[in-house]
Amino acid sequence: MSEQTAKFQRFKALHNSPGAFVMPNAWDAGSALLLANLSFKALATTSAGYAFSKGKRDSFAALGRDEILNNATEIADAANLPVSADLEDGFGNTPDACAETIQMACRSGLVGGSIEDATGDPDAPIYEMSHAIDRIQAAADAARELPFLLTARAENFICGHPDLADTIKRLQAFSEAGADVLYAPGLPDLDAIRTVCAEVDKPVNVVMGLSGATYSVSELSKAGVRRISVGGSFARTALAAIRSAAQEVMTNGTFDYAANAIPDSEVSQLMAQNKLGRRD
Repeated sequence: MSEQTAKFQRFKALHNSPGAFVMPNAWDAGSALLLANLSFKALATTSAGYAFSKGKRDSFAALGRDEILNNATEIADAANLPVSADLEDGFGNTPDACAETIQMACRSGLVGGSIEDATGDPDAPIYEMSHAIDRIQAAADAARELPFLLTARAENFICGHPDLADTIKRLQAFSEAGADVLYAPGLPDLDAIRTVCAEVDKPVNVVMGLSGATYSVSELSKAGVRRISVGGSFARTALAAIRSAAQEVMTNGTFDYAANAIPDSEVSQLMAQNKLGRRD
């Protein structure tokens, strides 16, 4: 059995275990190593966190498939854990583009990834239902013979169309099309989360750390959630800490922030110990 297949089987088993597990989102190799050291069982990537690290907005227009997959590969290589990638809209309008993205993601060492039904077009932000289903069908067909778990995302609630009935209908159709995990980011409350979990037949991912109400792992587990991610919120928290430290220096001329920093010795222990060849 290959190492990637073993990771895939571990990842799949997590979704079949009782209760919910947390799959935090790393944005680079360093954050992946840090999170892996904290005993999480799997990691996700975050297009938002990666975009921020490159000084970009999190948008289809700003992020290309190659750079997203290169970043995901660095995360997968750094952490000896199953990694599922944020594959945005599949990096193309067509079903064939979605299928190709799944194949490329698997070749990059990933064992999972998500395809969403958002278009990136503010005038028509969600793909028409039949086309959205065709895209997930193509992605599922591509994943079927691979060690790859496909997550299908219904983006209504974060694209200005808070229609729970339509979201559930889409998730049900995505499940029938072959998706392994279902995900509707931005659900407004625990009742909506509970309703989604009750109305679909595949494991449900819920994201915490966005704006609005938050719920504990225990509460989400009792509602029927199987997987919890955090999107770009860990990355934004890291940026907030940098801003707070910088503001202290600029405003007070003090450096008290350093008392909360991870010690250099501890960081060195966490990071990869690979060495370059001897310098001449």
